[in-house]
Parts: sequence; C-alpha cells; structure tokens
Amino acid sequence: MFLHGTSRINNQGHLEVGGCDTVELAQKYGTPLYIVDEQLIRQRMREFVRAFEKTGLSFQVGYASKAFSTMAMCRIVDEEGLLLDVVSEGELYTALAADFPAERIYFHGNNKSPMEIELALDAGIRLFVADNFVELEMLQSLALEKGKKASVILRVSPGVEAHTHAYIQTGQEDSKFGFDLVSGQAKQAALLAHQASHLELEGFHCHIGSQIFETEAFQLAVEKMAGLSTECYRQYGIETRILNMGGGFGIRYEAADTPKPPEHYVQIIASAVTRAFAHFPRYPEIWIEPGRSIVGEAGTTLYTIGTVKEVPGVRKYVAVDGGMTDNLRPALYNAKYEAMLANRAKEEAGETVSIAGKCCESGDMLIWDIRLPEVRQGDLLAVSCTGAYNYSMANNYNRIPRPAVVFVQNGKADLVVERETLQDLISHDRIPSRLKKKSEQIHSIK
Repeated sequence: MFLHGTSRINNQGHLEVGGCDTVELAQKYGTPLYIVDEQLIRQRMREFVRAFEKTGLSFQVGYASKAFSTMAMCRIVDEEGLLLDVVSEGELYTALAADFPAERIYFHGNNKSPMEIELALDAGIRLFVADNFVELEMLQSLALEKGKKASVILRVSPGVEAHTHAYIQTGQEDSKFGFDLVSGQAKQAALLAHQASHLELEGFHCHIGSQIFETEAFQLAVEKMAGLSTECYRQYGIETRILNMGGGFGIRYEAADTPKPPEHYVQIIASAVTRAFAHFPRYPEIWIEPGRSIVGEAGTTLYTIGTVKEVPGVRKYVAVDGGMTDNLRPALYNAKYEAMLANRAKEEAGETVSIAGKCCESGDMLIWDIRLPEVRQGDLLAVSCTGAYNYSMANNYNRIPRPAVVFVQNGKADLVVERETLQDLISHDRIPSRLKKKSEQIHSIK
C-alpha cells in the first residue's frame, strides 16, 4: 500500500497516521473506523490556493462538501479561507451549524426543493448554481416573495466527455445536470436569468466528471464556456464575472493511477482562460471546487479481520467487520483500493486473498486479489484513500451501525463523529398501536 501524507510504519511495525498508531486507535475507538489525516487535508487546500496565486488571476477555491461533510470538516474549510459548495439542505444545515460564514457558501444540485431554496435565501448564501429552468422560476419567485435578489451562475453541460467511469461523467451532452450548450438551452437560460427582476446572473459553471487525469478535457471545456460567454456578451450584454470550472481532479487509489499535482490542473485551466477570454474587457474570476482531491488521500479505513473462507484452487476470502455499508464505491462502480495489515505492516506478503464485506450481498467485496502476509483472525486491515465518498455514502444496510470518524494530527486523535449505536438504529422507528403487544396497550392506557 502506498503511504500518503503523514502515514508511516513505526518501530512496532504498525501503520501510523498523523503520529497516531492505528492499533491504538482501533483499541480506543473500535472498528470499522475512518481515520482522517488533517495535515494532508490542509496541505492539499493550500496547494490549490498557492497555485492560483502564482497565476495572478482573480480566483476562488471552493471545497465540494459532498465528498465528506461534517461540522469539523466545515471548520477546517473555514480556517483555510475556502468557499463551501453544498448540494442539499443537510450539507447546508451542517455548515451553518458549524458557524461557517453563509456568504462563502454556494448551493449546487439538480433538484433543489422550495424549502432548500428558502433556507439558503434566509441564510444569505453567496450564490446558487442554477441547474434548470424550473429552478430559475422558483428562485425568481421566492426571491421576489422575500424581497431579495438571488445571485446565480448557470450550470452548463458543455458536451465534453471526460475519460472516466460512465457513472461519474457529468459534462456530456446527455447529462442530468445543467443547461445543454449544443441545443441553445444555456444561452436561453442566460437571457432569462439576466432579465429576471430578482436574479443577478454572475456567470457560468461546468463540471465534466470526476477522477480525471487527462487535462485536455478541461481545456476544451474552457473554450466552450468562453464561446458561450462571447455570444451572451455580444447579443445580450451579459458579462461573465465568474467562471466555475468545477472539480474532478483525480487521485491515486492504486498503482495504475497517475494523478497530476494541484498546480498542474490550475495552470492548465488558468492558461486556457487567459487564451479563450483574451478578447474580453477583463478575465472572469476563476472558481474551482475540488472535493475528492482534497480529502480522498487523507482518509484511511481500519477494519478487524474476522472469518476466512478458502475455496481450494480458486480463492481465499477474508471477511472484515465492514464493507459496502462504509464503502459503497466498489459495489457502485467497481472502484479499486490498496490495503495493508496495519498491525503487521513490515511483514512480507505471502498470499493472495480477496477482502469481503459482511453484508448479505455477493457484491459486497472491497478488494479482489490483494497480496498480504498470511492473514489471521483479529488482524487489522487498513484500506487507503477512503476520505472521499466513503463516510458520505455510508448506510445502514443490514441494520449495521455507521463507523466513527477521527481526525489525527501531531500524535493527537479527535473524535469528530461518534459511532452509531444499536439504539441509534431504532431511534426513529415507531410501532403503530395496532401492532403493539397487549401488555404495551394496557400500559399505555394506564
């Protein structure tokens, strides 16, 4: 397993993250356990900011909280001075509860409800990323009702297909997200927003996909957005003050992955903008919204190994105390991961095994065919790069409680999300009176 950030193997032969021994973390907090390297998160954020500062262009870096959203994470984003991208009332509520400045929050999503829009308007967020005509109508109506003016940028589907998994492509013409560029919907929406009495159109947004390594698609997307901006300026006098190029920058999950450093992606986007917008009176402010590339490599999930099943001549299955309830990505789109035995990290690999989750699904497999030392019941398995879309997709399938989350740095571990209990699982369950036992009915009458 490749060691990211502050991860290292200590003198005891244990995996250590943020100066904390993972064996000790497992003893204190139990498993499965999400371990988050706070120093690496801050480092990635600063790398994006420094890269933009070198360009001399006006910019904003926003953190896409859908990758990993907790109150503690919102505090880090605030301290580092980034914007915060939210996509639901839950993410917005989390940010506001963490006292994140509303004026640095912007709201994404292809199906914002009236209640979500009202919550955001009342909070005074920075802007909305409008996704469709229905949303524009709701924004205008609700802003008018409240006597406010809602700032918006339009999400555009630029017709650019990034080379990534089909489930995480978002910029192609046939996408559920955004106004289509090819058909003219984007220009139509721009005029509508520009003329609306209680909307302030500030620019455009596009996002071409996730886990992208090639940079040509970003350059092409900038050119297409510049073309739209040119038409809107010449025909309607609309100035593109903000150009949000989304995120999607890839990270290293396994040896075959070849991500570029943050500076590389920033340079490509910035250079494309200076070329494509050279004929404008001024360059737009460039926004990006990395999520995975900020938190992905900072996460490690720790499991305890339980049962082992060997199919002679075929495969050896090693089961852990988690699976698709804490990491849905392998089942969802065949995501790949690396791992090691955290308590025996210096030992040489001696066998090939496949890591199975504990859910009652044949598809609950975390890793196929990985080389490890001979596995024993009770060993600790550490899976790397689980910081993005693991906790945020965690679920209670088979009524399995969701894991705890700890932030680690400088040898100190802080619990930021408590482990769910069995009582938590049933806390919202209700038994109607017709299903209650007779003894319960008598007790309720008394």
